[in-house]
Amino acid sequence: MPVAAALVAVFSVRPLRLYLPARATFSDYHRVAYASSTYAQASHCSDAALPTTMARLFLPPVLLALSLAAATLILNVGVAEACSWQWPWPRHVFRGRYGRRYGISSIVTEAMFSSMFLHKDDTACPAKGFYTYSSFVRAAEWFPEFGSGAHHVDADTRKREVAAFLAQISHETTGGWATAPDGPYSWGLCFKEEINASSNYCDADNKEWRCVDGKSYHGRGPMQLSWNYNYGPAGEALCFDGLQEPELVASDPVLAFKAALWFWMTPQEPKPSCHDVMLGRYVPTEADKQANRTAGFGLTTNIINGGLECNRPDDPRVEDRIGYYRRYCEILDVKDLGDNLDCAQQMPYS
Repeated sequence: MPVAAALVAVFSVRPLRLYLPARATFSDYHRVAYASSTYAQASHCSDAALPTTMARLFLPPVLLALSLAAATLILNVGVAEACSWQWPWPRHVFRGRYGRRYGISSIVTEAMFSSMFLHKDDTACPAKGFYTYSSFVRAAEWFPEFGSGAHHVDADTRKREVAAFLAQISHETTGGWATAPDGPYSWGLCFKEEINASSNYCDADNKEWRCVDGKSYHGRGPMQLSWNYNYGPAGEALCFDGLQEPELVASDPVLAFKAALWFWMTPQEPKPSCHDVMLGRYVPTEADKQANRTAGFGLTTNIINGGLECNRPDDPRVEDRIGYYRRYCEILDVKDLGDNLDCAQQMPYS
């Protein structure tokens, strides 16, 4: 009983919740995944922020060690037994859930990556040499749930999510056309920045993430991250000033992939995350049901650009996304592509 009481007291501290944005609402599952990513992010932040961060993260181990020492004396636990005890908490919090984790390289090898993006380093592509396999893998390490999920998620589901993500970023950065060499779906990751942006994508009505004078929040990176209300929270999560330095997303390839994965993994109410949709965790609200927003690859299109592409039959942009998705599912040997590949019958979120 003293040991159990000590453990309850220690874990009631829950210091990692200090890093959850107050505006966000996470389920317990998402909190675990977010904490995992936050720890990884903290270790890469500036030196000025690191001591405070590490002090907060170090607090539970100190308390737990003291509690265990007291319990050991009270219950007369043998020294050998006490020293052999394994503390599971860091593995549980920092790596998500118990069970084997699957790194992204176990799903997409470098050879596969090259075969998917045959022309990304062509002279014709403005992003030539920018999007490397190593930068993709390094970025994915910040989001251990991506392509992994809990231990009960099967291999086909993991591969299907990765295929969906790569398909969406390929459409966002495509340099292909109908008669392009090797087909239109071999030209993903051709651009790293929107060309001739029509505006600076500043939502002046958003008071939480205020635009900085002289800065443009046009599309950058694999997901073509846009608008100040995306750059701001992305920067907060990834340890850079997204409002002051949005151009970093188009100059640092690792950060570019991190920003794309941040958008993929993060729910933005009333939208679920693309990650949850592809892993089968999406639970439609009454509003979703009335809008016919059904689970599947098409819903990720709705989340990304539904206002322009959904609720309209045979939209060529939607078809392009699906074309990439089918190709990558074939390369990754995905058995089941899932239902609802388009969003033709779905109402957009806005």
